[in-house]
Amino acid sequence: MGPVAGVLILLAAVLLAASLCSAATGPAIPSIFKPESTPADSIYHLSIFVLAITGIIFVIVFSLIAYAITKFRRRADDGPEPPQVYGSNQIEIAWTVIPVLIVLVLFMATARVIFAIQDAREPKGALEVTVIGHQFWWELRYPALGIVTANELHVPVSDPSRPTPTFLTLLSADTDHSFWVPRLAGKTDLIPNRVNKMWIDPHDVGVYVGQCAQYCGLQHAKMLLRVYVDSPEQFAQWVQEEKKPGQTNDAVDEGRQIFETTACINCHTVSGTVADGRFGPDLTHLMSRDTIASGAALNTPENLKTWIRDPDVIKPGSLMPAMKLSDHDLDALTAYLETLR
Repeated sequence: MGPVAGVLILLAAVLLAASLCSAATGPAIPSIFKPESTPADSIYHLSIFVLAITGIIFVIVFSLIAYAITKFRRRADDGPEPPQVYGSNQIEIAWTVIPVLIVLVLFMATARVIFAIQDAREPKGALEVTVIGHQFWWELRYPALGIVTANELHVPVSDPSRPTPTFLTLLSADTDHSFWVPRLAGKTDLIPNRVNKMWIDPHDVGVYVGQCAQYCGLQHAKMLLRVYVDSPEQFAQWVQEEKKPGQTNDAVDEGRQIFETTACINCHTVSGTVADGRFGPDLTHLMSRDTIASGAALNTPENLKTWIRDPDVIKPGSLMPAMKLSDHDLDALTAYLETLR
């Protein structure tokens, strides 16, 4: 890889991060240059190191080219072509040894970061989350807590003096995906029939935006992800709320009946009902989420109604079918879903 290519790749990463931020509201640009977790911080410093080396190479090569163009440009009083010199052991050794040393330094620096991240030991009491990639959404399971949710990952903040990292087990339900939250960690693939792992230890509370970074189909670009880094008290409150059964009331019985007698129950789960589907997100606490359609739209009654009526309006090519309900049934179903908190 040439120095210019390295710089262009880093610039492309920044531009992609900016485009991701425009697709999601609220969180700041998910730049790799603003790390908020140990793995991301390691990657950031490696990136700066590589950028510095490639920048120096670029300046040297550009300067030599500029010097050669200026010094040896054609002049009107030029005589015949000067004698040609073929071969120089000193030059050939230099342009072989120096690039090899540069590549070796970059290789060693990169390998050190990779091994430091991948070989990190999981401390006792660390939070474990299983992330399952689907076309085109994220299933999130907390095995020790008995919680299942989708697209919005909640984790506790990690105090550097007493680290409380979150370890993620990455699986795929269909095709290749890639889990990437630039400010928290590097990209890690989710591959069918393979178990990959990664970890994060966010240092500050907030919302961090990520995305599937491996082309996985038509709606790959809208397979977004949000990581909510909560204070210990906020996380404990979230866990308590998520463990509660889905809350409904008698005023929406009609909507619940529609939900339980249509194809909804084939794909979705709502605890306390007959709905036990696994193809789509668990809806038990649907209204506790800020977004729907894997971050493609804010979770508002209007967007929810549009999503049920015709998902292609929000996410063309989504595997969510258009339910083709009457206006009355659509209103009743939406009213029921709004009670799932």
